[in-house]
Amino acid sequence: MILSLFRKNTATEPVYAVYNSIVAQSRRPVFYTDYGIPDTVTGRFDMISLHMALLFRRLRHGSAEDKAFSQAVFDLFFKDMDRSLREMGVTDLGVPKKIQKMGNIFFGLLAALNAAMDQNDPDGLAGVLARNIYDGELGDGVRALANYTIARDTDLAGQTIPDITSGKIIFETAA
Repeated sequence: MILSLFRKNTATEPVYAVYNSIVAQSRRPVFYTDYGIPDTVTGRFDMISLHMALLFRRLRHGSAEDKAFSQAVFDLFFKDMDRSLREMGVTDLGVPKKIQKMGNIFFGLLAALNAAMDQNDPDGLAGVLARNIYDGELGDGVRALANYTIARDTDLAGQTIPDITSGKIIFETAA
C-alpha cells in the first residue's frame, strides 16, 4: 500500500500535458510583440485564460469523463495560479481573494467568448477580447487576436476529444 504513494498517477499525465501545451502556446512571444498584449503577469494570465476557454469550448458537449477532464485541467490551472501568487509574495490571506477574482475574470471571459463565437460574431468577439485583454481598446492587435482565436477554435474542432483527453492537443502557430 505504501508503494502506491510513490507511483506516478497516469490519469493526471494527460491533464498536465494539455495544461503544459496551453501554457507553452500562451507564452509565444508573438502575442506580446505583434498582437500588443501586455507582457505582464496579467497579460500572461489573460493568454492562458483564452487558451483554456478554447479548450473548454471544445470539450463542453463531451461525456461526463470529458467534463471531468476539463475540471482537472481547470483545477491544475488555478493550483498553478495559487503557486505563482505565493511565489510573487502574496500573503496566505490574500491568495484566496485573488484566486476568486481570477476565477470570476476567467468565467466572464469564457461566457462572453462562447456567446460571441456561438453567434459567429467576429465583431462581438473582438469586443470581448478588447474588454478582457486590451482594457477596452479596439485596435489592430484585437482584430489579429480575434482572427487567431477563430482559427484556433476551428483547429481544435478538428481534433478528436479522445486525442485531447489523452494529452494530445495541438495549437498551430500564432503567426
